[in-house]
Amino acid sequence: MQQDQLNQQLMDYIYNSPTPYHATKNAKDIFLSNGFTELLEKDKWNVENSSKYFVCRNDSSIVAFKTPKSDLSLNGFRMAGAHTDSPCLKIKPNGEIKFKNYLKFGVETYGGILLSTWFDRDLSLAGKVTGTNKKGKLESTLIDFKAPIAIVPNLAIHLNRQANSGFEINKETHMPPICFQSFSEDDSFSFQQELLKEVQKSSNIETILNTDLSFYDYQKPNLVGLRKDFLCSARLDNLLSSYVLIESLIQSNDEFGQLIVLNDHEEVGSNSSSGACGNMLESILKRVCTNQETLSRTIDASVMISCDNAHGIHPNFPAKHEMQHAPILNLGPAIKVNANQKYASNCETSSIFETVANSLNIPIQKFVIRQDMACGSTIGPITATKLGIKTVDVGVPTFAMHSIRETAGTKDSYYLLQILKAIFETKSFFN
Repeated sequence: MQQDQLNQQLMDYIYNSPTPYHATKNAKDIFLSNGFTELLEKDKWNVENSSKYFVCRNDSSIVAFKTPKSDLSLNGFRMAGAHTDSPCLKIKPNGEIKFKNYLKFGVETYGGILLSTWFDRDLSLAGKVTGTNKKGKLESTLIDFKAPIAIVPNLAIHLNRQANSGFEINKETHMPPICFQSFSEDDSFSFQQELLKEVQKSSNIETILNTDLSFYDYQKPNLVGLRKDFLCSARLDNLLSSYVLIESLIQSNDEFGQLIVLNDHEEVGSNSSSGACGNMLESILKRVCTNQETLSRTIDASVMISCDNAHGIHPNFPAKHEMQHAPILNLGPAIKVNANQKYASNCETSSIFETVANSLNIPIQKFVIRQDMACGSTIGPITATKLGIKTVDVGVPTFAMHSIRETAGTKDSYYLLQILKAIFETKSFFN
């Protein structure tokens, strides 16, 4: 796979994955088409050597792995992790609000959303719906309106003279998307009926009970710039990493144990059954390893590459970076380091990633946050803490993280793919 092909497939994956549910479903379909077998947590497992499997939880997280030809505990798993969720606007359970002939939706902001970027954008709606079918049984399905059905209009500068000088956005009152207008008392429009039409395209649901629906940017990803240097899209954080991990696992040879985990809920702290703080990955490893002795030896022989985008130095805001650790787009993935363990990288795990990159003649960079600014975190420290696994945090440099539309370099995803593929195919990193 070449760089242009990867970027096109990455853009297709992101566009068709407006929610964590869709990102997981699309990952599942890719694995099925490449010979992986789905395992259900409720079933008894018979995991064999030289085989390929995946496990889903909550329809929003997925773990996929290849078992080695020989004893797993000898060389462990080559692991990589990312997350499927991104900041967004989620409809409240009783979200419909009618005001002055308009229908709008009350929303909750999910994650550390950059609110100003959501104004004046064509928004669509997607997510998961659960209801009852003709037999009275519960059934769930995924929906995606795949059309611009809403907008959060800005307030005109004439009515908000402070708009360009520090205007504070109120999440509760300023962010409800407007979806519909009616001037007739007899208008029979019902959002629930419209929603049911979408639901019944892919299910037998007759009565909707609950939903998990998110608005998303309807604009397609694109390559931008006079020389197409930039990839601009919604949800680059962190579907870019997710897709690169999927391709890395599929493209690598099958000699050693290899595993990727794509967790939900990273943007809100990972505290869920399908988040990195949950037991999903640990539970799967225990079942694959069958006993504590094998598990402990496997973990000790394993390494985890936690992939989550890094902050590229912004040409218009250079003071927000420490100049010795300011990644530049298209100059390679960045190893993320934090002395207070917001990132899990240490000198050994950083050296593993750097040595493999050097062997491929791929540039890598280092990122450290300014000491007068707060540092974010990833699933890396959480996974390292829960499993005791050697972990390094890395990510491709990006602009405008948590904006409705983020920007990355067109070269860096391909760099990351090559490095991960080589790590998956490396027997030993020491001695």
